[in-house]
Amino acid sequence: MSVSQRVVVALGGNAILQRGQKGTAEEQMRNVHATCEQVTGMLRAGYEVVLTHGNGPQVGAVLIQNELGSRQVPPMPMDVCGAETQGFIGYMFCQSLRNIMAEFGISGHPPVCVVTQVEVDPRDPAFSHPTKPVGPFFTEAEARRRMELSGESWIEDAGRGWRRVVPSPDPKGIVESDVIRGLVDRGAVVIASGGGGIPVVRRDDGLLHGVEAVIDKDLAGERLAQQVNAQAFVILTDVPNVCVHYGKPDEKKLGVITAGELRRLAAEGHFRAGSMGPKVEAALRFVENGGAFALIANLEQAVEALKGSAGTRIVKG
Repeated sequence: MSVSQRVVVALGGNAILQRGQKGTAEEQMRNVHATCEQVTGMLRAGYEVVLTHGNGPQVGAVLIQNELGSRQVPPMPMDVCGAETQGFIGYMFCQSLRNIMAEFGISGHPPVCVVTQVEVDPRDPAFSHPTKPVGPFFTEAEARRRMELSGESWIEDAGRGWRRVVPSPDPKGIVESDVIRGLVDRGAVVIASGGGGIPVVRRDDGLLHGVEAVIDKDLAGERLAQQVNAQAFVILTDVPNVCVHYGKPDEKKLGVITAGELRRLAAEGHFRAGSMGPKVEAALRFVENGGAFALIANLEQAVEALKGSAGTRIVKG
């Protein structure tokens, strides 16, 4: 390892909210603090770190708050809700990192959150086929009324009720990438592109405009890793390895694997679209686009994975 190897770390939902928790500020701050202990371990090992994270439950909570308060205050669109959650999650990470660094006497790595816009293509096919469920559940009658009034798309969701769906377009570029790269060059630990970033499109006049959409945070993290010149892209989640035949008697954990072999396994359908699929795709894109290697590993084994003794490592070839 080079002493100043730059890594972009994409944190799974368990970094902020654990299964079964209500999502109070205290719960989320405790989880973030525990996550930041792992991040601090990376700093102590000599890595330059850029963090990105999910925000699905947090945006969901904001959308419910909007719905319940809509008779008294105007509800905010999804791009604004995404910005809100980037801000408060970034605050939690910055405070926790600063406090842990103080405990260990670490200096020269000030944490900073950049509320990040991610450009998407307005012609992306996802805009014609919304698939990402967001917000609270409603009855079928209410959902159909909303569709008639607003043109929103709603679906019946696994017997739990009807839920709005929005597009999930592919990320094309990180708007603030130059700023983020400059901060990392100066030693900062940057929290950026939270929740996949705020989706924006560039109009014909060159100006940016927010859109109602959700970007996959791992795919956006891969784009971020490219644009800040990271040597490694690390996806930390709640499982120790990528597996084939997951949950079956012949389940097999993957250790070091070439991008070509993993691409073949993905084409065979081993990785589900709603769970490991986007993570594998993001890791593959990073290596195929010139990155040194990508990792998918358990959050609690972050440093071990970077050293090569844990997780699934995707390499060229």
